[in-house]
Amino acid sequence: MSCEKSLQGKSISIGMKQTTRMVELGLAAEVFVAQDADPRITQKIINLCKNMGIKVTYVDSMKQLGKACGIEVGAAMAAVVNE
Repeated sequence: MSCEKSLQGKSISIGMKQTTRMVELGLAAEVFVAQDADPRITQKIINLCKNMGIKVTYVDSMKQLGKACGIEVGAAMAAVVNE
């Protein structure tokens, strides 16, 4: 899974609030969005990333994204943070 490889050994922010904050601060290098997450939640971050020129990568499920982030629960979104 490309998501797990992309997230390994990197600084990441998980969840809507943290991901949005990193994008707004210009610290996010790439944002991962779960395709099965609520569009009302994900649409804001997708639009924000487009405006900021940040790459958005879609992941099949919240469970898959959570696992890639090393957490036991699903995640709607996560950002790879520039060090």
